[in-house]
Amino acid sequence: MPTFRTPWRGAAAAFALNGFLLGAWASRVPAVAERHGLSEAELGFMILLMGLGALVSFPLAGRLSDALGAVRLTRRMAPVYLLSLVLAGLAPSPLTLGAALVLFGAAHGAMDVAMNGWAAEVERQMGRSVMSSIHAMWSFGAGIGAASGLAAVGLGLSVGLHFALAALAIGAAMGPFLSVPWTSRIAPRRGRAPVFALPRGPLILVGLIALSSGFGEGAMVDWSAILLREGIGATEARAALGYTVYSASMVAMRLCADRLVVRLGPGPVARAGGLTAALGVALVTGPMSFPLALAGFALMGLGLAVLVPLAFSRAAADPEIPPGQAIASVATMGYGSVLMGPALIGLIAEATSLRLAFMLLGLGALLAATLAPVLGGKGTRPVAATP
Repeated sequence: MPTFRTPWRGAAAAFALNGFLLGAWASRVPAVAERHGLSEAELGFMILLMGLGALVSFPLAGRLSDALGAVRLTRRMAPVYLLSLVLAGLAPSPLTLGAALVLFGAAHGAMDVAMNGWAAEVERQMGRSVMSSIHAMWSFGAGIGAASGLAAVGLGLSVGLHFALAALAIGAAMGPFLSVPWTSRIAPRRGRAPVFALPRGPLILVGLIALSSGFGEGAMVDWSAILLREGIGATEARAALGYTVYSASMVAMRLCADRLVVRLGPGPVARAGGLTAALGVALVTGPMSFPLALAGFALMGLGLAVLVPLAFSRAAADPEIPPGQAIASVATMGYGSVLMGPALIGLIAEATSLRLAFMLLGLGALLAATLAPVLGGKGTRPVAATP
């Protein structure tokens, strides 16, 4: 067995594939909107459909993850997610685009719950904090996916051809890592689970942190390029750089965040992240120039990078709720806001302006900074090596 196919790399590959597909989608949102003649409100509705698909998938994925195993579910959802991106690119009408985005959101959400469960198992086996470094691979994949959009625009590729080639490439690259041998040390659970997954007890506050972070991440995915085009008149190629810079800064922070968590604790790290993200929002929504906007996106990436990994790590360590259900409940608020928050941004932008709508992200970042101490609260299962 090749030594490069370790459990860490297997989970990281799932994150990289997941992020790549979302990054590729984000880079071509303006082109998709232009192709189908969508207004900001109509585009917001399309993104809302994607969010609804994810929300439906979260509780189902949580139950399946606990019953079948997180790794098995991750592997089954990956090809569905790849196919859904291709269908979104080839959709000939707004109606078929909406249907494809429902599937895209559902596949993204189900895979997200499952792969976070896999990452939590790897973290417990290794006996130290590695969740942020695994999430770094999601950000890395998202950045490469966004860069693929930049390259596709330069080459004059249609959205459909770009998405098909992107899915083929990332599937071939990550497939060998996704098949790494792994035996779960968490016994399957087949008890009753809530129809709609929402956190309870202390996890409510953890869910609010994930919600605040997810709102910012979702806005960056779907509106960063449009903000640069409308705010400073950037070309499509330059506008794609916004999300690329954001994702690159996320990768850099997540690669070193685990060491910061060990040294300082999750609460202080999360508080600093929320404040940094709020500063980035201030730069993006203030008097805008292209360099200042890119600096603001970079700060947002640095700040938001630590919040979701810490929230999922805390959820997986909850002493009362099975890992799959706990992750699904936090994901409902966190990634629900990733996929549904942008729809709210679109509605607010239609009524006021996109820049004003982006100011909500700063409030969310400040909320996360305020609630940060709950991530280091007592009563959680400590990360421990499995004998």
